[in-house]
Amino acid sequence: MSWVTKTFSSTLGRKLLMALTGLFLILFLIGHVSGNMLLFKDDGGQAFNEYAKFMTTNPAVKILSYLTYISIIGHVVVSIILSAKNKKARPVNYADSKAGTNSTWNSRNMGVLGTIVFIFIVVHLQNFWAQMHWGAIPMVTYEGGEFKDLYSVVNLAFSNIGLVALYVIAMAFLGFHLYHGFASAFQTLGLNHKKYTPAIKFIGSAFSIIVPAMFASMPLYIYFSTLN
Repeated sequence: MSWVTKTFSSTLGRKLLMALTGLFLILFLIGHVSGNMLLFKDDGGQAFNEYAKFMTTNPAVKILSYLTYISIIGHVVVSIILSAKNKKARPVNYADSKAGTNSTWNSRNMGVLGTIVFIFIVVHLQNFWAQMHWGAIPMVTYEGGEFKDLYSVVNLAFSNIGLVALYVIAMAFLGFHLYHGFASAFQTLGLNHKKYTPAIKFIGSAFSIIVPAMFASMPLYIYFSTLN
């Protein structure tokens, strides 16, 4: 058995893998929300469509995309394994565990929050990623170049109030998941220090509010724009 197998077959190793994949996905969220902010640009979708083409054709971005898929799957699978082991270790719930005084609601429900976020990711991929690659998307021309009009697909999707509500609710759950997960990842990596930990917790708290809010603002903006 190699040292890699030994490491990631242990509880500590799995927590390390959770932390590393979690931090990678946090970086992905920063890039993803930054690009999607182009939806707010009043240019008929040109900037967003050009960005979408770049993200789906650039070789370096493709490699990062595969790493993202692997990280999502790894994060979910390891989370399930850790949750199952924790439940097995404590099969009986104590009548007076006082869980609320010993941990936050977020930390006690990371598995549930993560599951909801994962379901949302599947829906998101079906609505946009699968459409981008295999859907019958109209083409537009900018300066002699042809682009898939994913902007029109996004606008059509977010004209549905049910889908908008799903995205907003999912972003709230993502915020709760990030609130605990951000600081927890640094703690797992041993980056605890009385001088730096408060700053990490502050950044994590801000990140868990700002990024999900930015994502949620997009479907809301598009939906209410279609009403005008």
